[in-house]
Amino acid sequence: MTVGDDDRTGTAGTGGTALAGARPERPRKVRKVGKQWPWWQELPILIVVALVVALGIKTFFVQAFSIPSGSMQNTLQVGDRVLVDKFTPWFGAEPQRGEVVVFRDPGGWLDDQPAQDGGASPNVISKALAFVGLMPSADEQDLIKRVIAVGGDTVTCERGEPVEVNGRPLNEPYVYPGATPCDDLPVGTVKVPKDHLWVMGDHRDSSRDSRAHVEEPGGGFVPVDDVIGRAFVVAWPLSRWSLLPVPATFDRP
Repeated sequence: MTVGDDDRTGTAGTGGTALAGARPERPRKVRKVGKQWPWWQELPILIVVALVVALGIKTFFVQAFSIPSGSMQNTLQVGDRVLVDKFTPWFGAEPQRGEVVVFRDPGGWLDDQPAQDGGASPNVISKALAFVGLMPSADEQDLIKRVIAVGGDTVTCERGEPVEVNGRPLNEPYVYPGATPCDDLPVGTVKVPKDHLWVMGDHRDSSRDSRAHVEEPGGGFVPVDDVIGRAFVVAWPLSRWSLLPVPATFDRP
């Protein structure tokens, strides 16, 4: 076998190893490829990327909403900020009994309801943050209530009696202290149509919910397609941070 020139001289060839006593090569400096931009040129790009990510989160994952009225007291107070899950409905999840949901006006429900937090008009920064979902929009006209029954359920709401779903009375510790389950707006017995919901506020004496709209078009029922998502946590103020779980009374079949 003929030995190559590199082996005779003791110098490592391409892919070889230097022999003992050979002088090691000095490490070479790694040069940066391309031109490095100054921070003031990179900053606008980073801001745009962050806004795009925030907008995507608002559109497909989570959005903040502000509570404008006392219809869900004491579970939710006026001015609370809740985070709403908009992600799971993309995989076919539908609202369940006991969940607190945000939904679009089914038609005429907001005619006598207060708008979102009053006060001074929002500035440009507030509008921009609301647009990408980092804070609630001042002109949102959505509603938030608790799902009491779903399509196919029978609801009974009589004066002096607890709310019944499919013949079973609900134990409702979340109802505002001093309020009655149905006394102010008794509606008797109703059957929830398929793909619809029956919703009620936790402050029953101060909530114009499904009961208040039974004589209107739609019968007080909320189409599932109008539901934006489930409110799962009170995020602000921090002193009121809490989860919004499904009450135990809805765990029964």
